[in-house]
Amino acid sequence: MLIAGAALISTTGVLVRYADVPPTVSGFWRMAFGGLMLMGFLVLSRQWRPARWRDWWWMLFPAAFFAADLFLWHRSILSVGPGLATLLANFQVFLMALAGVWLHGERLGPRYLGGLVLAFAGLWLLVGMDWGAFSPEYRVGVALGLLTGVAYAAYMLSFRHAQRERSALPPAQLLAMSSLLCAGALGLVALGEGVSFAIPDMGSLSALLALGLVGQCLGWVLIARAMPQLKTSVVGLVLLLQPSLAFVQDVVLFQRSTLPLEWLGVVVSLAGIFLGTLKAASTTREVVVEAGVSTKPSGPAADTSPQQRPGE
Repeated sequence: MLIAGAALISTTGVLVRYADVPPTVSGFWRMAFGGLMLMGFLVLSRQWRPARWRDWWWMLFPAAFFAADLFLWHRSILSVGPGLATLLANFQVFLMALAGVWLHGERLGPRYLGGLVLAFAGLWLLVGMDWGAFSPEYRVGVALGLLTGVAYAAYMLSFRHAQRERSALPPAQLLAMSSLLCAGALGLVALGEGVSFAIPDMGSLSALLALGLVGQCLGWVLIARAMPQLKTSVVGLVLLLQPSLAFVQDVVLFQRSTLPLEWLGVVVSLAGIFLGTLKAASTTREVVVEAGVSTKPSGPAADTSPQQRPGE
């Protein structure tokens, strides 16, 4: 289930490209479709509980951060491709480990520091060596990919705070509520940009529906059910399939030109992210829960925290 979930969410960057709509609009439809699908499932399975205004209010914060995440990440995808954009966004694992230092006074040991060095060494092999040769749009796309990780870390922290401190609703319902609020925020941004919400053809509609189903629902249902049964090291390693497959899909489907030295950069970065994942996992079990569907009909999901991006 974990492998299947990671493979499914690795396709979301590709689906953003295939959606063929402005980046804010693809984010809007992804969250609208995904939120409605998840809400429908919870209502039909009688897991939806009455929500107070206070619950909606506290979910505004993670919704705003995730809207920023998608706003940045979808633009990064269109600038540098889904493979590199997904890899860059996964640098958020280091921010989650830093959150453990800030919130719990944890120490950053040699494993974290080694992972950080490896990740940025790999990034230098990928984009640093030829930085001056890249177009301004490409360089902006790299920066947006890294900023995506910042926004996503803020989303995870604020979601966990809202769940643990402010609401007794199950995580899946909070995710549905956050998704719909996020769609509203992105809709307002799209209106401000003056872009059209129109879906041009059936191919675009299919990609957007798949984004909602895979990015917000199915992929993370599988992951949330599998994680409590596996060791943290296994979870971290398997979830590296997401950025790895996203990069391979970028090469195969969009003919991304990749030199052997760049492939080495991908491998080195993934190794660093894996080490960072092991450190961040122990931290985020106390700091953040990923908003997966609970394995129980009611009550909170297990306190687990996948470190790769869910459905990005």
